[in-house]
Amino acid sequence: MSWLPRSYLQFGDTLQSESSQSPPTSNSSTGHLSCPQTSENTLSSPPRPSAGLCPQSGLELVEDEPIPIVLVQGFLGTPGVFSWDNHVYKHHSTSENSGSRRQVIVPSVGPVSSLHDRACELFYALVGGIVDYGIKHSILHKHDRYGRHVSDGLYPRWSKLRPLHFVGHSIGGPTIIKLQYLLAQGFFGEEYHPDMILSLSAVCAPFRGTQLVYTLGESTTSAPAVRFISVGNFLAKVVHVLAYLSPILPAALDVHADARRLSYHDIGLRELLKHFWRSDWAESHDAAPFDMTFEASDDREACGEGVVYSNTFYRSYVSITVFPRFSHLIPFEAGPSTSAIRDFDFDALVPKPSFCASDAKASNTAPLEEVRLEAGLGPSSNFLGDEYRLNDGVVPVFSQWHPLQCSATSCQHYSDGHYQYKPFVQPGVWAVTTTHGSNHLSLIPSPIWGSSFQKSFWPELLCWLDEIEKRLR
Repeated sequence: MSWLPRSYLQFGDTLQSESSQSPPTSNSSTGHLSCPQTSENTLSSPPRPSAGLCPQSGLELVEDEPIPIVLVQGFLGTPGVFSWDNHVYKHHSTSENSGSRRQVIVPSVGPVSSLHDRACELFYALVGGIVDYGIKHSILHKHDRYGRHVSDGLYPRWSKLRPLHFVGHSIGGPTIIKLQYLLAQGFFGEEYHPDMILSLSAVCAPFRGTQLVYTLGESTTSAPAVRFISVGNFLAKVVHVLAYLSPILPAALDVHADARRLSYHDIGLRELLKHFWRSDWAESHDAAPFDMTFEASDDREACGEGVVYSNTFYRSYVSITVFPRFSHLIPFEAGPSTSAIRDFDFDALVPKPSFCASDAKASNTAPLEEVRLEAGLGPSSNFLGDEYRLNDGVVPVFSQWHPLQCSATSCQHYSDGHYQYKPFVQPGVWAVTTTHGSNHLSLIPSPIWGSSFQKSFWPELLCWLDEIEKRLR
């Protein structure tokens, strides 16, 4: 099946120099999200080492050197807790095209920060320099414009001619989407371009939000307010303690709160206790929990965030821990969070999510029936469909697919076993693979276990990246 409602570039001998979509710059209707219109920051182009210019793609590709992977972790993820690079090497150590070991870069970004702040931190972690969140953003959200100084970027050669592969787990996926959007807007300077992201592979990514954020404490009627007695409120207190003690804590506990001035160098115990009562960070529009609400997702999509670009290759890996059988939802490795997402009452949300709007049924139902069958979900028995209830324990299926609804983007969907080692390589189109029986944490490296999902995921993904580079060279 191919559901391709939007025309897209057929991959030929050359790559286009411009993105297929120009995101709109109008402000969102809610007023708390401002879409950037002009470049706020200016950076000089990073130095580029000599490399052979590939005549087919126009990229600077070094012979026998596979393009590195940038792995962006999710909520509460920090480098040093798990060895992602060694984990990847364990399952697939070399590129099939060159026989060389592919570099894996794991940048440090805020584990609870907003997508905007994480995207800025990701950019400067790669190219180096002083983290600049933008003057408009910093004024709107009442924190310093500048964060820490990254003296040595992890990949200062990054440019349009030397792009990188990106892999995002959980909110790492939407973080990369935000980064590409900011690049397209010229936020970091006009010399930077969305084509710097050669491929984006997302695993269990909440592109369009998740019900779980409300279960954990986010208000269903007045987000970003957080219920006082909730898991979310407790986590906020823990984060404030980590921020307060940050000057003496190891890098594994870094919450990237430099621009918020929350350490004991900046505030006293009285101010810390005030944040315990009500957190100006956790209960703001500039934090990860709010960005995972359906309201925030609708705002981002209204600004054009999440459109595909013609020279970027997109994949998403969807995990399901529950599945439909005989028109019922039967638990499979289901836990409390799985049930909470499955049984969530969407009618309690204010404002109502866009996918619940009265005019959404006519625009969604027809194409989604075909998508459901290809993803192995079966036909829908209700308006919203099982993809809004099925989940990986953290994120519902529809949100893991891709940004925007299927009728507003270009996508192809595949179910279990249909896609292994048969890479669909087409720029500007989401290739969506659904796996039954895995969960949100199946890809997390651990010294104790190595799941079958991990053993099949990494070789298949790297095979796909090899295929991309084979076509470029």
